Amino acid sequence: MESMKDFERELEASFRKIQVGDIIKGTVIAVNEEEAVLDLRYYTQGIIKAEDMSADPGFVMQEEIQMEDIIEATVISMDDGQGNILLSRKEANDILAWDILEQYMEQEKNVSVKISEAVNAGAVAYLEGIRGFIPASQLELTYVEDTSTYVGKTLTVRVMEVNKEKEKLILSAKAVLKEALKEEHDHKVAMIVPGTILEGIVESLQTYGAFVDLGDGLNGLVHISQICQKRIRKPSEVLAIGDMVKVKILNTNDGKISLSIKAAEEELEAEEMESLEVETYSTDESVGTSLGDLLSKFQL
Repeated sequence: MESMKDFERELEASFRKIQVGDIIKGTVIAVNEEEAVLDLRYYTQGIIKAEDMSADPGFVMQEEIQMEDIIEATVISMDDGQGNILLSRKEANDILAWDILEQYMEQEKNVSVKISEAVNAGAVAYLEGIRGFIPASQLELTYVEDTSTYVGKTLTVRVMEVNKEKEKLILSAKAVLKEALKEEHDHKVAMIVPGTILEGIVESLQTYGAFVDLGDGLNGLVHISQICQKRIRKPSEVLAIGDMVKVKILNTNDGKISLSIKAAEEELEAEEMESLEVETYSTDESVGTSLGDLLSKFQL
C-alpha cells in the first residue's frame, strides 16, 4: 500500500515543473528556530529560513509555525546548496496577503493581533505578515493617550482599510468593542417586559421628551406626550435633570426603550383606588360581623 502511494507521489512529481518565482504550497514536516522544512510533493524538499518567513519583527518561528501547517511561499532558488528548494513566505505574502486582508474587511471578520510597537498617534500590529496601523482613537472605546502601554498586548481587531498600492492597512479594536457593547445592550433590552413599571432618574431633557436612566447601562425616552396628563410645551415645565420618576415600559422596538410617566401614574393610581375599595369593603364587612352585631341577633 505504501509503495503504491510512493509511486503516485513520484508520478505526480514527474509532471510538476517548478521554477523560480512560482508560488507553491507545502506541508511543514520539521521546524526549528532557524528554518522550516516543507514537503512539496516533489523530488526534493522546500526550506524557508526564519528571516524569509515573516516581516513581523516579533515573529518567533517555533511559536507561529506548527507541524502539518500548510504554507504558501515563493521559490527564490532551485538549490539552497544542499539540493533543497529555497522558499520565501515573506515574498509570497506580499502578493497573497492583500487579497486575504480584503476578504477580512469584506466579511467584517474579527482577528487577533499582537501590538509590536507604539508610534505617533497609534500602535503597530502585523496581520498576515503585513504591517498594520491602529489609530489611538481605535484602540479602545475612548481615545488612548499613552499607546506604549499596549505594546505586547493581544487585541481583537477588524480590518477597516486596505490599500495594496500604498501598502496601507488600518485596523480597529474599537469597532469590535462597540459591536460587543451593542450586543450586550440589546440583550438587556430584550429581557425587559413591556408593561413593567420601573424607577429611574431623569438624565437629560430635549424638546421632544426626556431621557431616563434605568440603571445597568440602560436608558429610555419619555416622549413629551407621555410625560403628564396636561399638555406642555417643553419637558422642563414639569421635569428637571436628577428627578426620580416612575415609568412604564411601552415597547422595546429596535433596541430602544420607549417609556411613559403618564401611563405609570395612571396604573399606580388605579392600583391605589382598587386597594382603597378592597380596604373599604373589608372594613364594612368586619363591622357587619362584629361580636356586638352577632349578639344583637340573639333573643334572650
